[in-house]
Amino acid sequence: MAKEVTVLKKGGSFLIEDSVPEDVFTPEDFSEEHMMIRNMTEQFVEQEVLPQQERIEHKEWDVTVSLLRRCGELGLLGIEVPEKYGGENLDKVSAMIVAERLARVASFAVSYGGHSGIGTLPIVYFGKEEHKRKYLPMLCTAEKISAYALSEAGSGSDALAAKTNAVRSEDGTHWLINGEKMWITNAAFADMFMTFAQVDGKQFSCFIIEKDYPGVSTGAEEQKMGLKGSSTRTLVLDNARVPLDNVVGEIGKGHHVAFNILNIGRAKLGAGAVGGAKTALNDAIRYAKQRVAFGKPIASFGAIKHKLAEMAARIWVAEGMVYRTAGLMDRSLEDVDKEGTRQTLKAIEEYAIECSILKVFGSEVLDFVVDEAVQVYGGYGYSAEYPVERYYRDSRVNRIFEGTNEINRLLIPGMLLKRASTGHLPLHSAARQVVDEVLSASLPSEPSGPLGAELAAIAQSKKALLFVAGSAMQKFADTIREEQEVLMHISNIVMDVYAMDTAVQRLRKQNSTDVHREVARTFINDAMSRVEFSGRQILAAVSEGDALRTQLGGLRRLLRWPPINTVRTRQRIAEHLTDNGRYAL
Repeated sequence: MAKEVTVLKKGGSFLIEDSVPEDVFTPEDFSEEHMMIRNMTEQFVEQEVLPQQERIEHKEWDVTVSLLRRCGELGLLGIEVPEKYGGENLDKVSAMIVAERLARVASFAVSYGGHSGIGTLPIVYFGKEEHKRKYLPMLCTAEKISAYALSEAGSGSDALAAKTNAVRSEDGTHWLINGEKMWITNAAFADMFMTFAQVDGKQFSCFIIEKDYPGVSTGAEEQKMGLKGSSTRTLVLDNARVPLDNVVGEIGKGHHVAFNILNIGRAKLGAGAVGGAKTALNDAIRYAKQRVAFGKPIASFGAIKHKLAEMAARIWVAEGMVYRTAGLMDRSLEDVDKEGTRQTLKAIEEYAIECSILKVFGSEVLDFVVDEAVQVYGGYGYSAEYPVERYYRDSRVNRIFEGTNEINRLLIPGMLLKRASTGHLPLHSAARQVVDEVLSASLPSEPSGPLGAELAAIAQSKKALLFVAGSAMQKFADTIREEQEVLMHISNIVMDVYAMDTAVQRLRKQNSTDVHREVARTFINDAMSRVEFSGRQILAAVSEGDALRTQLGGLRRLLRWPPINTVRTRQRIAEHLTDNGRYAL
């Protein structure tokens, strides 16, 4: 189980409270059980999944199904399922570890997640007792394989605009459901679909639909850019007859099912992105050491060192964020009755902001890393003979599914504003305090000693966020929700604050080496520039003339990080990577 932390933090509180190492779970806190799960999953991927990769990519679904059943034998399908229904009932850290390690083979990882995550958890958290007894034991062994059917042709990000309709049959024994669901992972071999439809055209609800029910069929396989080894089809419902008791949760409350399950899915996507990025970086390191140009390995050139170091730094920070968030969820669940679904969901929903951060930050780290890996390979990276070509194609969809990055960027400040308005987070009072500081004759003293500069940078960036977000709120008031460009800049600062804060807390609690310090400082150096950039864009959107000049002066007064020599820090990071021949942070 996750190592206990000392204080139960509210979601989003990292913006206004000082963090301490004891409150931040990191990979250095893995228990023996966590390491056993990690090693078992790695061994399974190495010995059983990778040898079948080409068959998976060529859509041999019997291979995927067989491997899913093998996951069931290993206990990997029921990690978040209570033991009495055949599961393992392990913590969220364990679930993240498995998601990270399986990502080495992206297509299979997506099939796994479509079944064990979004295809199973709606029943775990919202299913009736008879649903749990009937389905969960079979889902934990892959005797039945599940899928999640939410999106439609006209309702992707706007899920509640779904047109699929459910009405009661004349005899009152079944639902008759009509509509089409798009982009359904596992559709070729799924035995059941967690499906969302509008009851009587107006009550968004979730249903369990088995593939053998009358009126249920799937369309042709989608020809996708990447993830070619995962099945993606349309689910066609033509007067599908679904038993009346197959509603999951309450009629009209399907959004609770959809959005809570997506929160968990977003966090796992962040974990999978870390695993995929590590795989791409390891390949790039090996290739850079082997490839000779102008008489020496390209790994010795500064341009390549810069790439390898930046890839590693972003991965290390994202990894810390994934397990910090999982640790927060586990800590919040410790005092919850495992059978108390409402309490469990409330504990998970508390960290919806952090889950959205993981989704956006992780998917963009992965896209950056695979893009740079292709560049390290040069022309060979564009060839399907080398694996980085597949990594590049497979990664792109991560910025789209589980809610697009644009939607999640809007959700982050939206959730923060909602929590501020209800008093859940005292953001307004914190923002007023920052304004008072900016107007005062002198600013408060900042941390000193070991990591003092890094801690000061975090404090500065938090204040800068409150300063510019407060200015935006003052300008736009209730209409700020319509100012998407401003909200996305706010979101970018929030993500960098969480990233920097996590990096420093991880550094403080591990037996860090010089290279870890270099990684953290390099990331912070660039993040501070991004914070300043977004801050300036926000202020320019809310003020002009003398007022703008005054506010920009206030922002400069808050952000006082002196640039460091990242040329040298990246050289040292890259040398550490090439000396080890892999990501070794």
